[in-house]
Amino acid sequence: MARGLETVLAGATPGELEVIVACNGCTDRTADVARGFGDPVRVIELEAASKVAALNAGDAVASGYPRFYVDADVVISLDSIRRMAGALERGEGLAAWPEPRTDVSGASWPVRAFYAVWLALPYNRDGGRVGAGVYALSREARARFGRFPEIINDDGFVRFRFRPEERLTVAGAYAIVEAPRTLTSLIRVKTRVRVGQFQLRQRFPESPSADRKSGPALLRTFLLRPRLWACLPVYAAVTLLVRQRARRLYQRPRLATGGATPPPGRRQRRLGKAA
Repeated sequence: MARGLETVLAGATPGELEVIVACNGCTDRTADVARGFGDPVRVIELEAASKVAALNAGDAVASGYPRFYVDADVVISLDSIRRMAGALERGEGLAAWPEPRTDVSGASWPVRAFYAVWLALPYNRDGGRVGAGVYALSREARARFGRFPEIINDDGFVRFRFRPEERLTVAGAYAIVEAPRTLTSLIRVKTRVRVGQFQLRQRFPESPSADRKSGPALLRTFLLRPRLWACLPVYAAVTLLVRQRARRLYQRPRLATGGATPPPGRRQRRLGKAA
């Protein structure tokens, strides 16, 4: 979290940013560290370890647009924030994402193999990506829904409020996301993501802009990239295991209805405004 704040605040002009750190169920020094940055950082603390509660609490006190929703363990530069804000202010889209850069430098080989395939998928190379840990909404976009619902996959919920032509990935804007270091951690993280997808489909089946994956596009991707062939068994095995684990977890009634606390994952969320 500290690294993310340092990066986004570096070079900011007075009044340019409004940064809200929503600490939800934190038991460490996160709130104290965030307060140490001073203005323009504002800290709010919640007892519930709920990402959705943090999002809604941050929204309740935020005032500016475009509004950014940033996972605490994601690093995004001020230049990227400015690029995304500029694109939204020019009306190029309603919702914006940066290009995710997954840091696998500290990960084991199976984790790196998985991400080599995952990052090459056409779905992840198209505009408006889920998985960057950051998205930004214009005032018009944020008016399209009320409070964030009690759901694990807030990224997917937001993405599917907009048609493909209304969302964009901003060229030159990047977010650095650290990959899980071990295969066990990867499976846990991806299981949580998959449970969130199941929940999203059940609670919001009317989502009009859910993306479809193209079989021919997938085939072309791998035929043209033979270096990925050795990684495919790892990707396929992890994907199958994750799907099975997620289905078992999703059978738990409270989780399926959105009433349960999500499996362990990112806790702190930041919301900010770039003028």
